[in-house]
Amino acid sequence: METEQYNIATLPNGIRILHRRKKGEIAHLVLVVGTGSRDELESQNGMAHFIEHTIFKGTQSRKPYHILSCLDNVGGDLNAFTTKEETCLQASFLNTYYQRALDLLSDIAFQATFPENELEKEKEVVLDEINSYLDMPSEEIYDVFEEVMFKDHPLGRNILGTIELVKGFKREDILDFMASNYSTDAMVLATIGDISFEDFQKMAMRFFGQRPAHLVPNRRKPFKSYQPGSVEMERRNHLSHCMIGSLAPEFSHPRKRTMVLLNNILGGPAMNSRLSLNIREKYGFAYTIESQYNAYSDVGLFSVYMGVDPDSLDKAISLVYKELNKLCTQRLGTMQLHHAKQQLIGQLALGRESGMSELLAITRSMLMNEPIESIPEIIHTIDVITADDLMAQANEVFDRNRLTTLVFRGSK
Repeated sequence: METEQYNIATLPNGIRILHRRKKGEIAHLVLVVGTGSRDELESQNGMAHFIEHTIFKGTQSRKPYHILSCLDNVGGDLNAFTTKEETCLQASFLNTYYQRALDLLSDIAFQATFPENELEKEKEVVLDEINSYLDMPSEEIYDVFEEVMFKDHPLGRNILGTIELVKGFKREDILDFMASNYSTDAMVLATIGDISFEDFQKMAMRFFGQRPAHLVPNRRKPFKSYQPGSVEMERRNHLSHCMIGSLAPEFSHPRKRTMVLLNNILGGPAMNSRLSLNIREKYGFAYTIESQYNAYSDVGLFSVYMGVDPDSLDKAISLVYKELNKLCTQRLGTMQLHHAKQQLIGQLALGRESGMSELLAITRSMLMNEPIESIPEIIHTIDVITADDLMAQANEVFDRNRLTTLVFRGSK
């Protein structure tokens, strides 16, 4: 793997820029804004996601067709997504089109006009997205689980919003939300491609640095009131769906990497995770069973998801608890720990092979004001984790008294 060298600077308006030169024909570019669904008021639920959709619907100098065709016409890709804490515009293109991509992203981010007729059309698209997600219990349960975990807090709200609220969004609502939340010092413009930092900095200054500074205070409300519980809902599905989880370390926590390793051992993407081997392979109870660890700015969330036959649900839940308890009470052996570390290191290295994945990870660290870690530095943080560290983390997060369970019980 080539040596990572990141160049960082700040434009006069507070926008931070990041660059890594990488030889090749393809370049990746992202503009990430530190505003997501958790920054919405209750009456604005779904607004950040709606803006992500409608920001492409016209600018002061481009019609929607011209926005969509700008990179498509040269084989590039333009996309966007919204999370609980960020909104991202992203582009991939041939190196020769850097100026075109930067011009386009700047125009979209700062000159979007949000015409009312386009808003009404896009509402139908978002409403279809909401209804589509409601038709998939394996997707819906993740959002309901966060609603249960983060009860009465913005983190618990669905990113897509509700049908009633989305129908009522107006142009002035969008502009008010952006004025109150989109701060230039909470924006990161980052790229990986075969361009010098000097050239990228000049273009970033031309297309982004001339925009006026817009600084607004962070009004984000921290989460502090977790209450474990158990919730069951009836669903007219063949499968039952279940999630079990607890709070976990936040993004900047010194034990975050320990939690990443622990989660990977339990139910990460590899087929030899403990949940996969001991529930899916041994008993055949679940086609899909996995665990996840999401680290937000002030709190983390650990969860296990599985979809199982209703007749096997209770047995499958007891087996999940058994696996959690093993990690709390049985220290990993030397070789087990070594193999677990090597697996995680390999997965992280493979993930860095995707320039876009690398950019998204780096920009998130920058938004959190955390240092950017190179692969050798990440490997070191994993290498120093001990079996006792893992057991201590397991006892903190997997404590039966701290777990919340959500069941969508199906019926045959």
